[in-house]
Amino acid sequence: MSLTKKRKVAVTKVDKNKFYSLKDASSLVKEINCTKFDSSVDLHIRLGVDPKKADQQVRGTVSLPHGTGRTKKVLVLCTPDKEAAAREAGADYVGLDEFVAKIEGGWVDMDVIIATPAVMPKIGKLGKVLGPRNLMPNPKTGTVTNDVAAAVNEVKGGKIAFKVDKAGIVHASIGRVSFSAEKIAENSAELINAIIKLKPSASKGTYLKAVSMASTMSPGIALETKSLMN
Repeated sequence: MSLTKKRKVAVTKVDKNKFYSLKDASSLVKEINCTKFDSSVDLHIRLGVDPKKADQQVRGTVSLPHGTGRTKKVLVLCTPDKEAAAREAGADYVGLDEFVAKIEGGWVDMDVIIATPAVMPKIGKLGKVLGPRNLMPNPKTGTVTNDVAAAVNEVKGGKIAFKVDKAGIVHASIGRVSFSAEKIAENSAELINAIIKLKPSASKGTYLKAVSMASTMSPGIALETKSLMN
């Protein structure tokens, strides 16, 4: 069966007029996967916020109980006295000046950058390269810290960062289709609860406007939002 035929079959299994419970969606997303590889399972969460306003920004981090199923490449930018701790914690790249130069040249072969406060002045000029890719270290996401070992351990253990985009949507990978439905549901609930806790006081009306779950190249599954708020 071709990929196109598989996708057609997958589409027929999703009722576009139905809102699924988190439990049912977590089972269905496995059933409708139409790739030969271990696809990412993603949540797309539309929020009732105006991201153009500073008091309605939603961003944070959450440690998924079952990890993401993907080992993230971590770069630690620090002074020499922190390098050993970063390497022992499992950082993939550790250093400073050579990596700053490489990034200026367009190198971005990493998923997360952790930096110590002391080196941030050197990193500020990398904003044009790192900003659009959401790679810029930030104290709010725990990626600017003197405890580099703890930060590396958290990222390797399943900690993810999320941020509402210009359209008011949070996109995040919460696992793989090889995960059990229970693990997909538990990871999803952890992310959704973290976002609910960050509801800005300036946000009025419905906060969780729409939530959908999908794997790579699969149709989206609409989730019932009222139950998620509880």
